[in-house]
Amino acid sequence: MLKKLNFKKISFLVYGLGSTGKSVVKFFLKKKIKNFQVWDDKVKLKNKYKIKNFLGLKNNLRKADFIVLSPGINLNKSKHKQELKKYKKKIITDLDLLYLFYPKLKSIVVTGTNGKSTTCKIIYHLLKKGKFDVKLGGNIGTPVLDLYLNKGVYVVIEASSYQLSYSKFVKPNYAILLNITTDHLDWHGSMANYVSSKLKIFQLQDKSNFALIDISLKELFKKNRFLSKLFIINSKEYNKIKIKIQNDYLKSRANEENIKFVYKLAKLLKIKKNIFIDSMNSFRGLPHRYETFLKKRNITFVNDSKATSLRASKLALENNKNIFWIVGGLPKDNDKINLNKIKSNIVYSYIIGKNINFFKKKLIGKIKFKISKNLKFAIKNALSDIKLLKNDKNTILLSPGAASFDQFENFEKRGDEFKRLSKKYVKKFI
Repeated sequence: MLKKLNFKKISFLVYGLGSTGKSVVKFFLKKKIKNFQVWDDKVKLKNKYKIKNFLGLKNNLRKADFIVLSPGINLNKSKHKQELKKYKKKIITDLDLLYLFYPKLKSIVVTGTNGKSTTCKIIYHLLKKGKFDVKLGGNIGTPVLDLYLNKGVYVVIEASSYQLSYSKFVKPNYAILLNITTDHLDWHGSMANYVSSKLKIFQLQDKSNFALIDISLKELFKKNRFLSKLFIINSKEYNKIKIKIQNDYLKSRANEENIKFVYKLAKLLKIKKNIFIDSMNSFRGLPHRYETFLKKRNITFVNDSKATSLRASKLALENNKNIFWIVGGLPKDNDKINLNKIKSNIVYSYIIGKNINFFKKKLIGKIKFKISKNLKFAIKNALSDIKLLKNDKNTILLSPGAASFDQFENFEKRGDEFKRLSKKYVKKFI
């Protein structure tokens, strides 16, 4: 089907004119695809485009062969959800367009609840060091249709569950599923829908393609009878060369989980072991992902603002002793954390945000905590407690275990503010 489409005879409706929608329009113009219309529920965005012969949303939804839906649009909460659901079979994404226009594309698609961005960045860095022609895009920042694709290029794609939920033509050469834990259920409606979206990366794969999954997902993969060559990822293979990785950033539990996938991928791509080791040791991490940004006397400051679930925070909490943990924000529904094996690592916890009771219930009887409300007071409280306790080594860790939207526009703004305030108040402490 991918090779038979005549794009000059196909009509499109681009629904949603955020960064992804704008990228689709730009791509159509570049490819001289003229038979498309655009729509956005926000009139100001829609009016930026001079639309000829627009007969109204309902008519265009009906007439379009494909509806290219932006990933930020929730089908169940959209203003025009009834009309969209009626034509759900027509809905595709920018990821689909990439595969439809480039059916021979070499691609590595990474998804999972946690670790997608870092894993994609590590893979990109590895392939660069291995002299591959490689591009990086998707949910990590650059829309895939904005990438300039040479013949023979490898495209590393971070795919979110939002994108995959509507996708129908994604067919990676290498599909990587890092993990699945409870997340985004308010958007997907159920855990089954969320899992189904993640599994989309395997659905069209054939026997010439590769699937890399965590050992915990083995039965789920086999139950769906996917055709790709399956590789179950565990720690045994990576542990053989782990000692040669001297990059402190990659020694965290979360990143070791990511690297074992990258190591297997390196072997499948026939990248030499010395190139793998060199690229891991030269890799510089992404901001807001267990980012050590400041060390003063006996205190290390770690910005893990990207940890928007308690499972992600647990991985961070496993890495150090004498942790002064800043937690709180907008929690995920039914999110849980087992603190039994790591509570000895935590000296104090400081709850911030507007959902204090949710986090109090998780910590009562297990970890000493203080209600700090915001980052400013949390940092000041942590510094005061460190001064009193006089431990040799201490870590002030922002790993909120929750989304940022109760106090910040996004996790980046939250992380940046944590870094700014930490640098300000540690001077007064010293």
